[in-house]
Amino acid sequence: MPDRVLVTGISGFVGGHLALQLLEAGYIVRGSVRDLAKADKVRETLARNGADLSRLEFVALDLLKDEGWREAMDDVRYLQHVASPFVIKMPRDRNELIRPAVDGTTRALEAAFAAGVERIVVTSSMAAIMYGHDVARTAPFTAEEWTNPDGPGVTAYVESKFRAERAAWEIAKKHDRTNDLVCINPGGIFGPLLDEDPGTTGMLLARMMDGSLPATARISLIVVDVRDVAALHVLAMTQSEAGGRRFPTGAGSMSMFEMANTIRENFPTYAKKLPRYEVPNWVVRIFAFLDADARDNLGELGYDRRTDAVEARALLGRPFVTPEAAIVETARSAVEHGIV
Repeated sequence: MPDRVLVTGISGFVGGHLALQLLEAGYIVRGSVRDLAKADKVRETLARNGADLSRLEFVALDLLKDEGWREAMDDVRYLQHVASPFVIKMPRDRNELIRPAVDGTTRALEAAFAAGVERIVVTSSMAAIMYGHDVARTAPFTAEEWTNPDGPGVTAYVESKFRAERAAWEIAKKHDRTNDLVCINPGGIFGPLLDEDPGTTGMLLARMMDGSLPATARISLIVVDVRDVAALHVLAMTQSEAGGRRFPTGAGSMSMFEMANTIRENFPTYAKKLPRYEVPNWVVRIFAFLDADARDNLGELGYDRRTDAVEARALLGRPFVTPEAAIVETARSAVEHGIV
């Protein structure tokens, strides 16, 4: 009998790719959605991308509700806790992001440990590692470091990822199961979209391609391909040496303008719509007085963060997909799905 894996947030970008890889590897995948009415859409998406649906099942789980978590762990050997809120526009009340992230992680891990689940993999983020520090820093961030929640540039999203991962390790320690927890900490996740939902990073590139962004701010992102992120989740689930560790994950850093130029080189028909210059920082700061979205992202301005992904690359066992290839795949699939 194949092992059963519970994947929370299966309808999301990472969750969908993770489900594809788990099904291909022969596992039974139990995917969680907030509403079972969404299950058919997930089935259609996974089938269209080559999945064998005979080992796919669904449960309804809500990060903010207790119902169903205990039952969802029945006969589950591994938990992949992927579900967490992700936005660019920050809410006025920080707890709109922090509460579901922390409470959902707490519900998932408490239920898993109570059921004797063998290994838990949590999708964390570089947001839990590299924020609230000196903006002049150039050294890569490592697995031993944590975001300073009281430091500069810590948005509600960043704090939500920091507090959720902290909660995960505290719960594992309480149950004396620290070695059975693994956290994957990716940067900005790009790569092939599975359907017409572009997600946050896909929408960023789509706005570049449809002419909505005539220029870019001087913002850089750590880039990693979603297929590598999913593969790391699968490996972290079964490799004994991964237990009790965090894995900062990124293939390299790219500025938004470099992303635009990469798309321009590979999709010349969009060349005239893509951003053609970077806006000086002082212009962005002035604009931020009038625009809430710009204010929310001022902490990224002119800050080129780096990550030490040596251990993640060792776990993966091969080189990462390059940042350029991940950007091209996002753009290609956005075209194929009619997003641009």
